[in-house]
Amino acid sequence: MAEPSKSALGQTSATKNNPVKPPLHAVLPPLILGTATFNHQYVADPHSMPYRDIVARALSLGVNAFDTSPYYGPSESLLGTALDALMNPANPPDDEAPHPLGRSSIFIVTKAGRIASTEFDYSPAWVRYSVLRSLQRLRTPYLDLVYMHDVEFVSPPIVLAAVRELRRLRDEEAIIRYVGISGFPPDVLCAVADMILSETGEPLDAVMSYGHFTVQNRRLGLPWVDGESEKDAEGSPLARLKTAGVDVVLNASMLGMGLLTSRGIPVSGDDSPLVRWHPSPPELRVACKKLADVAAAAGDHLESVAIRWSLAEWARVGAAAGLGVDISVPGTGPTKVGASVCGVSSTAELEETVAEWRGVLSTIGKVAGGTDDPYGSTRQNRVSNMVRNQLWPALGSWLDYVWESGSPGFVNTRQECDRGKVPDDGVVAAYEKAKQERQIATPHN
Repeated sequence: MAEPSKSALGQTSATKNNPVKPPLHAVLPPLILGTATFNHQYVADPHSMPYRDIVARALSLGVNAFDTSPYYGPSESLLGTALDALMNPANPPDDEAPHPLGRSSIFIVTKAGRIASTEFDYSPAWVRYSVLRSLQRLRTPYLDLVYMHDVEFVSPPIVLAAVRELRRLRDEEAIIRYVGISGFPPDVLCAVADMILSETGEPLDAVMSYGHFTVQNRRLGLPWVDGESEKDAEGSPLARLKTAGVDVVLNASMLGMGLLTSRGIPVSGDDSPLVRWHPSPPELRVACKKLADVAAAAGDHLESVAIRWSLAEWARVGAAAGLGVDISVPGTGPTKVGASVCGVSSTAELEETVAEWRGVLSTIGKVAGGTDDPYGSTRQNRVSNMVRNQLWPALGSWLDYVWESGSPGFVNTRQECDRGKVPDDGVVAAYEKAKQERQIATPHN
C-alpha cells in the first residue's frame, strides 16, 4: 500500500516563533495519539506498558500530535520521558549519531483543572501551577494546546476565569499557543463556548468532545451522521459550536472508553480498574457486547469497525460542519477533515488505527489507491453497511444513550479554602528562576 504524504497524516511546519500565529485549523494534525491509556484507569501498571515504543512508532507512522492530562495519572511524565528520549537521544561513541526530533515537529496537547474523579480546581493560581507542572513533566518550553478539563463539573463563571488565565499564559508568558475546553455533554460544551465568546469577544480555538461520536452514541454529529439530511442542523451541537466561533472540534474516545471492544466492559466477575471506573450501566454493557458478537460473526473485530466508522464519519462530518482541520492529499490537494483523538495501549493497536486512517484518506484522495487496498473504499462501504444495517438495529433503545456527567448533585471534593493553594514542590520556583535567567541572557534594548 502506498504511503500517504506526511502532510496528509498531519505533519506541520508552524513554529512557536512565527510572528503571525496561524489559526489552529491550519496547524493541528487530523489524527492525535491520546495517552489517557498511559494510566491506572486502563492498565494495572502504566510504567510497564510499551509507552516509549508506542510514541516512537507513532512518529515513524507520521502521527506527530499527542494528547494527555495531569488527571491521567503518570501519562504526562511517561509521554515526556518518551519524547525527551527522541528529542535528546543518547549517542554511544561507536554508533552513528541519531537525528534528534525537533520540538517544532510535534504538537503537544494537555489539560488543566481536573485533579481527581471528584476534585477540580479551576482557580487562576492552580491553572498556572498546573501548566507549569505540565511543562516540567512533558519536558517542553511550551504547550501547543491546553484545554480546561471536563468543564461540566464547574460553573460557567469559573470556567471563564480559568480560560482567561490560559490566555494570559499565552499572551504574557508565551508558554501556551492555543486554548480550548473539553468535556462530555455537548450541550454544556456549546453553552460554555457561547458564553466565552460573549464575555471576552474571542472564540475558543478548540473544543474536544469525547464519547459522543461513536457507533453507539452519535449525538455530537447529528443530523450529519451517515448521510442524514443537514436541513435540520440549526440548533445541533456542531451548528452551535460554529456559531460560537470555535475553530476546531475534536472527537475523542471512539471506543466509548473501552465499551466498544471485543472484550467489552464486563458486568460482573472482573475487578479490573476499567470495570470499576467505567460509568456505563450494566444494560448498556450487555448491549454493546452483542455488537462484538455481530462483528465477530462477520469476521471482524468490533474495535476495528468502531474506529473505522468514527474516523471516516468524523472526517466527513467535522469538515461538513466547518470545524475541521486543513490537510493536503495527493491527487486531491488542500481539503479539510474532522480531527480525531485515538487512544491505544500497544503498537499493534496503533498500527491498526493508522491503517484504518490511511484507508479513510484513500477514499478522499486515492492516497492508497486501487481495489487492492484492504483498507480502502471497499472496507469503508462494508463497515458503513454493517453499522447501519446490523449494529444500530442491534442496539435498539441503547442507540445514542448517554450516561450523566456533571449532574446537579455533584459535589467538588476540593474544599473552597484549598482552591488556589499550590504545593511548595519547586515547580513554580524552578520556572521563575529559568524565566529570570532567560531575561538576563537576552536583555531588552
